[in-house]
Amino acid sequence: MTDSLPARDIRDLGAFDENHPPDQELLDDCVHCGFCLPTCPTYLLWGEEMDSPRGRLYLMKEGLEGEPMSDSMVQHWDSCLGCMSCMTACPSGVQYDTLIEQTRAQVERNHTRTPKEKALRTLIFSIFPHPKRLRAMRGPLRLLQRTGLDRRLRNTGLLDRMAPHLAALERLTPTITDTEPLPENVPAVGARRAVVGMITGCVQGAFFPGVNAATARVLAAEGCDVLIPPGQGCCGALSVHNGREEEAQAYARRIIDAFEDAGVEYVVINAAGCGSTLKDYARLLADDSGKNQGYAARAEAFEAKVRDISEILDELGPVAQRHPLDLTVAYHDACHLAHAQGVRAQPRALLKGIPGIELREIAEGEICCGSAGIYNILNPEPARELGERKARNIVATGADVLVTANPGCLLQVASSIAEQGHQLGMAHLIEVLDASISGSSPEELRSRTI
Repeated sequence: MTDSLPARDIRDLGAFDENHPPDQELLDDCVHCGFCLPTCPTYLLWGEEMDSPRGRLYLMKEGLEGEPMSDSMVQHWDSCLGCMSCMTACPSGVQYDTLIEQTRAQVERNHTRTPKEKALRTLIFSIFPHPKRLRAMRGPLRLLQRTGLDRRLRNTGLLDRMAPHLAALERLTPTITDTEPLPENVPAVGARRAVVGMITGCVQGAFFPGVNAATARVLAAEGCDVLIPPGQGCCGALSVHNGREEEAQAYARRIIDAFEDAGVEYVVINAAGCGSTLKDYARLLADDSGKNQGYAARAEAFEAKVRDISEILDELGPVAQRHPLDLTVAYHDACHLAHAQGVRAQPRALLKGIPGIELREIAEGEICCGSAGIYNILNPEPARELGERKARNIVATGADVLVTANPGCLLQVASSIAEQGHQLGMAHLIEVLDASISGSSPEELRSRTI
């Protein structure tokens, strides 16, 4: 990442201030070939050039050349899901992830949002990055689900008409299940092969506690001492992906503090969106100085240890016995795992290593399901269209179970499949491995819902 520009009149920068505007050198890497267009979800939906990666880069360049930031510019940048499928398709290696995050940080500093937009974003960021607040919501949500009030409200259609963003949030709420408390230390089964630290996450920890418990069990079964430092908090993924740079940096420093003295060889994450941010801490904290001096180097050391759960298991190789699971499985590539991190082969290899599993690929697998962090709350209509498209392709595989590696994808796809009147088992990759290692019945996975 290039340094901040030298001090000069802010008007020379047009839309942007001097704190890391979109990097001109990175923008110049784009040769306008158009390979990104058929992989961009919003371009597929609308066919609008400015809602393609190429068009958004053009607007960034205009902003650098003196064009003031306009509502239209911001709308096109906001409409991007940040799925990074364009990076997979790009033959020139354009670092779109860096450019869109630089731009969104500029938008949050220099653009005045409407009161309605501000209120919605304030609500989201006062809840989602806070594990304790999310856990506090479990009781009321469970009561609503047990009494059926949530379904009655949904069936009236009232929330859709009066508050579509809140209606989208309600549809995505998972079934609240019992928690599975985790100790701070889960010892390896048999000979110790590695010492790993585990990120518990926000949504994952509060609403998918079984995924974290399965992660710890599988790691232990594969010979890992699993350490779960207390007080780790949010990793900052939602914040950095939405331009809240200072907030994301504060979360990142807290994560580094929590894990730095734990003596771990690896830091393991089981949520794709979080993983892409954890692997980008060096860039996020590159400018740290003053009271935060030293975090830049510490971020580099931390980032080098980060592994997605599929990466570490593939890297170590299996030692725990896999029991057969007679299942057909459709694997959905979470965008921030496949496109942002380049992790595609490892999850498939782990699934194929389970006796009895038949792996089926999903048509248009590179196209986002519409979840994209909080995109499906901020932009419910395009998210719903993408979810419906993804659901149709998943159902067409005829698989018993959909498997993916991100909580947001599970929520989005489960909602879309249910709205189309289909039933399909839903599971995180690690839950399938856990079921195989423990010898569970495949029926448990076939009947698993979100």
